[in-house]
Amino acid sequence: MYNWIQEIIETPIAHRMQNEVKNDVIISFGADLIPFAIAGESGTNRARGIPQQISADNDIDAVKAWLARFSDKKTTFDTYRKEAERLLLWCTVQRGVALSSFTHEDWLAYRKFLQDPQPTSRWVSEDGRKLPRSDPRWRPFTGSLSDSSQRQAGVILNSLFSWLVGAGYLIGNPLALSRGRKRRISPRVTRYLDDDLWSEVKATVDGMSRDTSREREHYFRLRWLITLCYVCALRISEISSNTMGGFFRRRDQDGNDRWWLEVLGKGDKIRIVPATNELMAELGRYRGALGYSQLPNVGESTPLLLPIGGKPRPMTRGGIHEVIKRVFKNTGDRLRAYGPEFIATAELVEQASTHWLRHTAGSHMANRNIDLRHVRDTLGHESISTTNAYLHSSDTARHMEIESKHKAKW
Repeated sequence: MYNWIQEIIETPIAHRMQNEVKNDVIISFGADLIPFAIAGESGTNRARGIPQQISADNDIDAVKAWLARFSDKKTTFDTYRKEAERLLLWCTVQRGVALSSFTHEDWLAYRKFLQDPQPTSRWVSEDGRKLPRSDPRWRPFTGSLSDSSQRQAGVILNSLFSWLVGAGYLIGNPLALSRGRKRRISPRVTRYLDDDLWSEVKATVDGMSRDTSREREHYFRLRWLITLCYVCALRISEISSNTMGGFFRRRDQDGNDRWWLEVLGKGDKIRIVPATNELMAELGRYRGALGYSQLPNVGESTPLLLPIGGKPRPMTRGGIHEVIKRVFKNTGDRLRAYGPEFIATAELVEQASTHWLRHTAGSHMANRNIDLRHVRDTLGHESISTTNAYLHSSDTARHMEIESKHKAKW
C-alpha cells in the first residue's frame, strides 16, 4: 500500500499509462495504482496561466522538488520527507484527494488525525517500533504525536505549501488560513528520567553480562553511549554524524588542560561541549575494548559510536534508537519484577527514547544549580529567554562547574 510514497525521492515518478479506467487515466507505481484524479495534475488548487518555476506536473514531483533543497542535510531531509510522506499518504489513501486539492477543511481534519492516527493497523507500527522503510511491517507512525510534534508537522507542511505557491505550482496555501498562535513555552519538561529512574537505567546497564569479548564490547559501548547522551546532552543525530576527531584539549587561564568536544549540531551550528574527566574515562574504556588508543587523535575520523565488531562506520540514528530503547525495555522488565506497584513506573520508562536522556541531562543540571547559561550553551539552545540572549558565560567556568557537579556516577 505504501510503496509508491516510500519511493518519493528514490525513484522518478512512473510513466503514465495510456489506457483509461472509467475515463480516469491512471499512474502506476509498481503494484499500486494511483487514480489520475488524485495524482495532482488536475488539482483544484493548481495555479494556471502563470509562469511555473519548477518543472513538476504532479504532486509527487512537486514535493520532490521541494525536498531536493535539503538533500545535503540528512537530518532535515529525513524529517521533512517524513512529514510530506505522511500527508501524501493521508490525502490519497484516507481522504481520497490530491495534495494540490487539499483545502483548509482537509487541514483541520488532518490535525485531528495526527492526534490519533486511525485505523491503527493501517497507520501505526506494531508495539510502536521504528522499522526500516523496506520492512513490510513499516507504518508511517509509531503512535499518536505529542503536542510539540504536531506543531512541528504544521510548521514543516506550512513551509511546503508556501514554497509550492512561490514556485507557481499552487494558487494558495490552505494552512495560512489557520489563526496563528504564539507558541506557549511549557512550564516544565515532562519527558525525562528522575533520579530514581536514572539509577534504574544505569543498574540495567551494569547488570549486563561480560563473560565473552562480544558481551564486553556491548557493555562498554552502551556505557559510552549512555554517558555521551547524559553528560554531553547530545541529540541522536549529533551522535550519528560527529566523529572522535572533534575531541580536543585547550589550556585555560590557570594553565590546566581541559578536554572539549566540538559538535556540529542542529541547523549546522557548531558548539563545544565540556568533555569531563568522567566522560574521557568512559571513552578510554570504550576505545580500549575496541583495541584503539585510549585517547583520540586530532582529526580522527572514527565515528563517536561504532557497530558491534568495530567496523569504522557510523551507526544510523535508527540503530542508536533501537539500542537505547532496548535498555529502557529491559529496565521496564526489571521494574515489573519488583511487584505490581512498579507497573506504572515500568510503563513510563518504556516510553522513553534517546531524546529523553538529553532532557534528563538538562533537568538534572538545572536541579543541581548549574548556571543556566552553562546549561544553555551545553545543550546548544538559542537562549533561556530573550534577556539571556545578552548573557555570555565563561567557557572555563562552565567546564569547571559541569565537571564538579554533573556526573553519571556509575
